[in-house]
Amino acid sequence: MTKSSSQASAPGANAGSGPDPSWGWKDARWQGIVNKVRAGRSLKPAAWQHGARCAVALSFDSDHESWVLRDGGNSPAGLASGQYGPRMAIPRILDLLRTYDVPATFFVPAVIAKLYPDEQKRVVGEGHEIGIHGWIHERNSNLAPEVERDLTLRSADVLARITGKAPVGMRTPSWDFSQSTLQIIREMGLLYDSSLMADDEPYELLEEGRPTGVVELPVEWIRDDYPYFGMDRLTNLRPHTPPESVLAIWKGEFDLALRERGMFLLTMHPHVIGHRSRMLLLEELIRHMRSFSGVWFATHEQVARFVK
Repeated sequence: MTKSSSQASAPGANAGSGPDPSWGWKDARWQGIVNKVRAGRSLKPAAWQHGARCAVALSFDSDHESWVLRDGGNSPAGLASGQYGPRMAIPRILDLLRTYDVPATFFVPAVIAKLYPDEQKRVVGEGHEIGIHGWIHERNSNLAPEVERDLTLRSADVLARITGKAPVGMRTPSWDFSQSTLQIIREMGLLYDSSLMADDEPYELLEEGRPTGVVELPVEWIRDDYPYFGMDRLTNLRPHTPPESVLAIWKGEFDLALRERGMFLLTMHPHVIGHRSRMLLLEELIRHMRSFSGVWFATHEQVARFVK
């Protein structure tokens, strides 16, 4: 066997290959990619609002039907599963948050806000925050920079017109943060982003090594409901984790955040978390967190303003 054929058959030998393989890049190129968007200084405070030991930021990505529409889909079955969000889940979620006096942040695609304007008005009217979540849950990395910019600006306008309040933060759809996203965030003067995963605590975003003043409230798949409960009926992707197991994971994440005097940020989707057994899981988690003193429940905007 020749050396070249051995390399070709080695696991991962073709990763990054093609006309411009990554292993042939000059240092300046890969360094530029790494440094385009980077975690800067930690913004974790010594103590949270009113001396609290932990900040809890609950969020709901109100994707609803957009997860079907964004790929050009028109399946009534898929759309119906998305419609479960506004029809059943949102009322349950708002009732639960009101019962335990917990504010939250809802990230809403513009198409969904236009489809359910009264829902957004109710969310804001009950003291919660609404943030940008794209136009139709598009994948930013597939867009030309000018298209991503146009969709993001239009999305902010739609949310402001419907809710009466301009959004101050965003979460990119599917946490898909492109090479252009941070520039758009800065142009819009947004306070924060919540799409990246470089830390457990809030931090400042750097662009090409320079501080931007933009607060990052980091997310993580461990603290997201979809990996545990999401499924694709047309493939073999059909996970189902018992709610009790998810509760144990999320309790563990919160408990250590409390011990470290940090932030616990949780991402959920109404059409996923809003089913009966899962709402019992969320209620038990809130009851657990409420059982401790020194826990500050806040919207993403409130957390970002406090740390900044």
